[in-house]
Amino acid sequence: MKHFLQRFLKDQSGTSSIEIVLVFPVFFGFFLMTYEAGILSSRQVMLERGLDITVRKVRVGAIDKADQDELRTELRKSICDNAGILPDCETQLEVEMIQRDPRAVWNPISTDIQCVDRGDINAPSTSSLANTANNELLFLRACIRIDPFLASSTLGKTLVAGNDTAAGDSYALIATAAFVVEPFRADP
Repeated sequence: MKHFLQRFLKDQSGTSSIEIVLVFPVFFGFFLMTYEAGILSSRQVMLERGLDITVRKVRVGAIDKADQDELRTELRKSICDNAGILPDCETQLEVEMIQRDPRAVWNPISTDIQCVDRGDINAPSTSSLANTANNELLFLRACIRIDPFLASSTLGKTLVAGNDTAAGDSYALIATAAFVVEPFRADP
């Protein structure tokens, strides 16, 4: 037995395999986290792009609906059409429009972001949409629920860790834009 153990300890064959077995999972984990971060970043950029293009339409009056539900639907459609790569966008996206008077005492905007409740995806929206009028300062916020691309990767698990049941193993991407409505119509 002693002779077998000495021969085993002196044997050099297979040492590179051991190094690969020890190092490969670490580097592959880094690769997965990098890939997940890249997907997350591109989705965030595209959400902001979709919101910016939609804000231009609202600012000049191309999107001007009196009915709250029609306005919400038109905003979602415009953001999703211009964002392109957001999965299941129109059902996962929530929009909120907040009006502020720039000449009054500034009240900060609430940090409570309205996002879709995945526990009840068909629940009516509770977010508010302000009516647009000439020369008003408005904030448009969009929040979309996204599932991690690689949910089993370390970053994917970290993104959804600690979420409540309304999140449904997803994370939220949020974009905000501020704008002043241009005088595109005569005030009554």
